[in-house]
Amino acid sequence: MSNNKKKFDPEHVWVGITPTSWWNDDFPDIDIGIPFGQCVSEMALAGYAGCSSGHKYPTDPAVLLQELGQRGLRLSEPWTSTYFTIHNMHAKTVANFRESLKFIKAMGGTDLVVAELGGSSHQQPIALIPNRPILTDQQWDLLTAGLNELGKIADAEGMRLCYHHHMGTGVMIMDDVDRLMASTDPKLVNLLFDTGHIYYAGGDPLKLAQKHASRIKHVHLKNLRPKVLADALAQELSFKEAILAGIFTVPGDPDGCIDFAPIMQVLADHDFKGWLVVEAEQNPAAANPLHYATMGRQYMRNVIGI
Repeated sequence: MSNNKKKFDPEHVWVGITPTSWWNDDFPDIDIGIPFGQCVSEMALAGYAGCSSGHKYPTDPAVLLQELGQRGLRLSEPWTSTYFTIHNMHAKTVANFRESLKFIKAMGGTDLVVAELGGSSHQQPIALIPNRPILTDQQWDLLTAGLNELGKIADAEGMRLCYHHHMGTGVMIMDDVDRLMASTDPKLVNLLFDTGHIYYAGGDPLKLAQKHASRIKHVHLKNLRPKVLADALAQELSFKEAILAGIFTVPGDPDGCIDFAPIMQVLADHDFKGWLVVEAEQNPAAANPLHYATMGRQYMRNVIGI
């Protein structure tokens, strides 16, 4: 960014990374055996301030705090799946959310990431987009009421609920995001903006940032390889098949197609404060995690100066 443009406040904006380059949490068999310690050590070596949680992480907050702290890392967020749109899952969804809140609070974090997975196709071995759920008006009402409820729980504890639009789910395309934002309380429900998921879904990440900047409190920085994207759409691949084909990569990869600089400028112009989390769900057998983590970190440093 040039000197005459607004910049992020380095005291309130942090660049993190997910462990999905080292192993996959949706598909645990995408794994070459990299242990937790190596993963977080390489995150620190690449220059990140923190990371999201993963299934190989210690579950005891005291142990995890020590492991991350000695590497200069913090936990950016846990993930909680919601199931408001299917039968008899409201109480379990709220209980799971309370457990996640307790965990991230113990870790000293503020953000809770949720996504509605009722009827989702993203973890199934089926065509991703044709089989994603199209929510009825009743399901939309259940979802938005449920999210407002979770938002109240989070807000009462001084925490932030951040909703993650996601491929294969009922909140996937731009119209879905627009409806979710219009139907939830802006004081209680924030948006986790994922550049790669909205691009994969046929949307423009820059336009989404411009439209919903005031609601964006957490960002996943995911890039896509356009040739693989075209093949995934033409062949109607499952989400796992697309990952294994190499659809995702990090910001700054010359094989990628998203220009992150104007997106970051929109967020800076709207005083974004929070986590910018590099995420590339890649097969570690084909894409060296440390190499890509370093590539993404250096690119973000060049773009935003942090």
